[in-house]
Amino acid sequence: MLITLLFVALLAFYVAWNLGANDVANAMGTSVGSKAVTLKQAIIIAGVLEFTGAVLFGHEVTETLATKIANPALFAATPQILVTGMVTVLISCGVWLQIATSRGLPVSSSHAVVGAIAGFSWVALGVGAIDWASIGLISIGWVLTPLISGAIAALFYSQIKHWILDQPNQVVQLQEWIPWLSTALLGVFGVIVLPSLTEPLTNFVIEQVGFTIPSHDIPLLTGAVAAVGLTIISWRQLGDKRDKGEILPNPVERLFARFQLLSACFVAFAHGSNDVGNAIAPLAAIVYINRTGSVPTDGITIPLWILILGGAGIVGGLAVWGKKVIATIGENIIALQPSSGFCAELATATTILIASRLGLPVSTSHALVGGVVGIGLVQNIKSIKFQTLKGIAAAWLITIPVSALLSAAIFSIARILFR
Repeated sequence: MLITLLFVALLAFYVAWNLGANDVANAMGTSVGSKAVTLKQAIIIAGVLEFTGAVLFGHEVTETLATKIANPALFAATPQILVTGMVTVLISCGVWLQIATSRGLPVSSSHAVVGAIAGFSWVALGVGAIDWASIGLISIGWVLTPLISGAIAALFYSQIKHWILDQPNQVVQLQEWIPWLSTALLGVFGVIVLPSLTEPLTNFVIEQVGFTIPSHDIPLLTGAVAAVGLTIISWRQLGDKRDKGEILPNPVERLFARFQLLSACFVAFAHGSNDVGNAIAPLAAIVYINRTGSVPTDGITIPLWILILGGAGIVGGLAVWGKKVIATIGENIIALQPSSGFCAELATATTILIASRLGLPVSTSHALVGGVVGIGLVQNIKSIKFQTLKGIAAAWLITIPVSALLSAAIFSIARILFR
């Protein structure tokens, strides 16, 4: 039993490793491409924040994936079939993510998980066990996500280009726009990240003081204070440079680089807390079944060591294999500047936020690529490298069927071998 758990833990680490190598481009690809940070700095920053997000807040998404994707009631009488299925999910997802990463293609780990679960469920219980409604929603999201993100990015960038970049005195214009940029940055990312950070504080105050605080008040207050602080700091930085008489190559882009770095940090933290579940949810389900002898039907407690394992895998994959996908996002679609990279990340976060509120399953990879292409359309359509986009689109299109076929084949072989 211990050897089996060690084997499954290694598989989960393998998936997390490939997930970090591929999905980290969502956080740092545009920042590296725009030269806001170096590749080494990006790896360090993303590594710390991805790991922190995974360990502190990864349990909620992991719990959902472990108990909701595959209908536990269908496996109640045969929990070992679910164990075998979850092992095949880990293998097939890890293999597909590694193939995509080796070719520098950003794909959706969430879609790979769904496809793998569909594949083994088909073999184990028949075609009726697949949640075709979810597959349909994902397919709609595959088409809509890059279109929406591209439109939002084009809108953001066209306004910045018109009101700041194309003006004769860019620094003066930027000073007027800094409060709005700060509000947009902290507003969008704050709604995604701050509720998770402040919910424990709210609960603590309620428990200790007995005073009820509406759950949305603390994130809103925190975001407002942070936006004001970011505005004052940015004004002071521009003022100091002008007072000292320093001639900067492009002070506007230098300041946008700071905004972009902050937005990239938010994306990395949110990604670590959300997508780590794709790697460790099958492991959490298997550990639960081995411990209790039954399938998880409601919520389950995720052991800390599983969260640490997933976080460590993401960081390791990012550090060793993350370069190729970062290069694809940051350099091989269009040439990015900090101002355009910032708009792409802001559009990505806005798209994910809208989709989350509407309950639509979307991919951060799809949203970010769409955002980058939207900016390219505003700059110059000839600047877009369509050959790169063809490869990315092909990888998106085949992610679900390939992971499903891999999972179905591996599950069929495993069921014969261990019958």
